[in-house]
Amino acid sequence: MFRLELRGITKRYPGITANDAVDLAVLPGQIHAVLGENGAGKSTLMKLIYGAIQPDAGELYWNGKRVQPAHPRAARELGIAMVFQHFSLFESLTVAENVWLGLDGKQPLRAVAERIASVADEYGLAIDPSRPVHGLSVGERQRVEILRALLGSPQLLILDEPTSVLAPNAVERLFRTLRQLAAGGCSLLYISHKLDEIRTLCDTCTVLRAGRVTGVVDPQKETNASLSRLMIGAEPPALERQPRAAGPIALQVHELALPAAEEFGVALEQLSLDVHAGEIVGIVGVSGNGQKELLAALSGEDARVGPGRLRLLDEDLAGASPEQRRALGLHFVPEERLGRAAVPSLSLADNTLLTRREPIAKGWLRRGVLAQLTRRLIAGYAVQARGPDAPARSLSGGNLQKFILGREIDAAPRLLIVAQPTWGVDVGASVQIHRELLRLRDAGCAILIASEELEELFAISDTLVVMAQGRLSPRIARQEATVDEIGAWMSGLWPSSGGPALA
Repeated sequence: MFRLELRGITKRYPGITANDAVDLAVLPGQIHAVLGENGAGKSTLMKLIYGAIQPDAGELYWNGKRVQPAHPRAARELGIAMVFQHFSLFESLTVAENVWLGLDGKQPLRAVAERIASVADEYGLAIDPSRPVHGLSVGERQRVEILRALLGSPQLLILDEPTSVLAPNAVERLFRTLRQLAAGGCSLLYISHKLDEIRTLCDTCTVLRAGRVTGVVDPQKETNASLSRLMIGAEPPALERQPRAAGPIALQVHELALPAAEEFGVALEQLSLDVHAGEIVGIVGVSGNGQKELLAALSGEDARVGPGRLRLLDEDLAGASPEQRRALGLHFVPEERLGRAAVPSLSLADNTLLTRREPIAKGWLRRGVLAQLTRRLIAGYAVQARGPDAPARSLSGGNLQKFILGREIDAAPRLLIVAQPTWGVDVGASVQIHRELLRLRDAGCAILIASEELEELFAISDTLVVMAQGRLSPRIARQEATVDEIGAWMSGLWPSSGGPALA
């Protein structure tokens, strides 16, 4: 008997059919992948299973009985848990309080906090239950979502891009956890754009394209190329990069030290870093080691930086607001897509206006110019959206990421700072984003990228630095770095300036 079976599930929105007569069957204890490019209908299908939205047609069977959860609480009562790609956490509450609410308040808060600590230790998802969520990085928030799902002892666990901001060692621990759950009879629906992960972890793979099933395969018998052909109709394009001589220093960080801004924050300890024009510098590190604090200081969100610590194109940034930094040519893409990089309820056109001022002339907003600019971004970055008036929350995570990055790249910045550039983006779109970043580098832009995707940083960076415990390692040329060496540095074990290199 199937744990979950979908028959002819269809979901339509104005101008688009997100799911078109989808069939899907999941056995007890099976790790079942759902694969597809951005906008293929994966997240919509998972929300239908979880009761967050209702289908227009089709049937859902749970352990052989026809059901249709009217809301997520009904799904949880059946034994269905879901970890969303866009998190659903209350920022003003602690980790323990968020998990307690997700468990419908059936246990004392203290007991929930103790269980969180125990399960986090067992599965290698370290988190302090007493920390407020607003002080957590994206990677740490993802751990909270996964722990909240695990504490509900689900029969079916849905994971939407669960490793998008996890470091490689954390991914390995998560996979051990998921295999343990499957061995105990829990079924898993696993959404990811990472083909290697799917081939390594999953037993079965259902592939979607434009809302329709294009194949059900054993991923361990497939290649990345064959899965790509099912997913996007072609193999992913190769990324081509040419070496380029770096220009003058665009960004200079000089002995930047800042105490933690909040109780559970990370203090920055004497950070020094140069980023040259025409250079991509990649910051490697496990989430929660000071990346968020450094990027806040660079973007102007943290205004405590004193004179002489940050210079952009020889301008001292002390006291400069984010808007003043943009006027100097600094553009920033934060890791939180919804809420910081984009306002969910606003249209794409209005979200364009958040950081682009071309449509404003003599104090007047020229709506036609704004719409034209937004249409150009949608077309130029292959964003699947209904048009400039589409609200940001109507886009899939990957399409919203392409739009946000396109908005900032198109502005021709002189310094671009990006956190997690391809979080939740499919293989084809990842290559497109990497190609655009390299094109921007070749045009002379200085680029600083913070990512937990080692493969990504090795693919596009010219220089690597590692961040651990609020400190920065020495610079190392990407072609001279090895994964083993960088892995050791991620634990804070790097040579002092001028000291011997690690073996």
